Amino acid sequence: MTRRQQTLRHSIEFSGIGLHSGEEVDVRLLPADPNSGIEFIRTDLEDPVPVPAEIAYHSPKDRRTRLMREGTEVETVEHFLAVCTGMELDNVRVEISGAEFPGLDGSAQPLVEKVRKAGLAEQKEEARVFVLEEPVFVHDGGATLVALPSDTPGLTLQYVSSFEEPGVESGTFEIELTPEKFEEELAGARTFCLASEVEALQAAGMGKGATRENTVVLGDPDSTQRMSHEPVRHKLLDLIGDLHLLGAGLQARIIATRSGHKTNADLVRRLVDLMQAQETGGLIQRESGMDIREILRQLPHRYPFLLIDRVVEVDGYKRAVAIKNVTINEPYFQGHFPDRPLMPGVLQLEAMAQLAGMLLLRRLEYSGKLAVLWSLDKVKLRGGVTPGDQLRLSVETMRIKGETVQVRGKGTVAGRPVCEAILMFTMIEA
Repeated sequence: MTRRQQTLRHSIEFSGIGLHSGEEVDVRLLPADPNSGIEFIRTDLEDPVPVPAEIAYHSPKDRRTRLMREGTEVETVEHFLAVCTGMELDNVRVEISGAEFPGLDGSAQPLVEKVRKAGLAEQKEEARVFVLEEPVFVHDGGATLVALPSDTPGLTLQYVSSFEEPGVESGTFEIELTPEKFEEELAGARTFCLASEVEALQAAGMGKGATRENTVVLGDPDSTQRMSHEPVRHKLLDLIGDLHLLGAGLQARIIATRSGHKTNADLVRRLVDLMQAQETGGLIQRESGMDIREILRQLPHRYPFLLIDRVVEVDGYKRAVAIKNVTINEPYFQGHFPDRPLMPGVLQLEAMAQLAGMLLLRRLEYSGKLAVLWSLDKVKLRGGVTPGDQLRLSVETMRIKGETVQVRGKGTVAGRPVCEAILMFTMIEA
């Protein structure tokens, strides 16, 4: 079952205290273009680097979800990302004046209310959905996560808790996720800790913004729950937020036992690998993809300078995804470098430019022309590409003005960012 992408109809502004830092920050949630995803911008920094909500930028930290890019970090974003997943909100620009997202009342309910008031706007592009076709298992100590194929559209989740605090009841909770059920059954569940953990957490500098109103203390007779199985429901809320880092909707059944943010992230990495394998390994071939014969008909490049093996997905002239299978037979490895072969960064950018050229030539008024690379901006080469790697490239049209086009591109290997740039093209007669 497919659906259209959604963004906010109106912007949202609010302030709040971070649960761990205790610092007040201002937040603006702004509508964003299709396929832009959730992107965080630190307005307190002089030259902010956008931090996308993708697993490639996940950085482990105790008891919260943190994203980091080039030293710029945002943390405790799981409740907001859970709202994005639960309410099917795909594209948002998040401007935040500090490192930690506000905790508000410790749940996602205030965010749900703000999103409902702002409204959702449907966009033309379809939302990406990954249908799991094989079981995935993650285990870490006493925590386990099992993701199973499901014939039921959407995501079904079950959490099994086992608390070691005396007098604290364990339990289980299951939900077939829909926006309505998310709002009614999960959004109001607040964060929690065990009474025996309080002193240690405070000594570690955490929980500076925690209060009896925004945090349930299990084992403390003065701390009350606002709904049955509130801690278990909150664990599912966190899991849903972390699953947003997949970058796609998910059709699967997930059973979690004592899992937390670390195992959640490990599961997402496994799912990303499977999703990319389906797209590039022939298990699932999108109708909009192109094989090498079609690529040769589109591009003038030939050996040894054709650097695209397959186009996985094309969305009009707006977005495209392709792969380059890197082998030791590439001629440039003879000199770069014989003892430690690395794909030159300029060739990674060239592969990105070739994919962008293919995307632009789909535009009717550009037929019969060549896309000539005019300039590069915000180039980042983040990691090595070596023989045996599969370089996954994605490009997105940002702006078109006459014969000049601006494109954003990035490259990854197994979900790891290796290159990115903004490319400017001039369309000329062939």
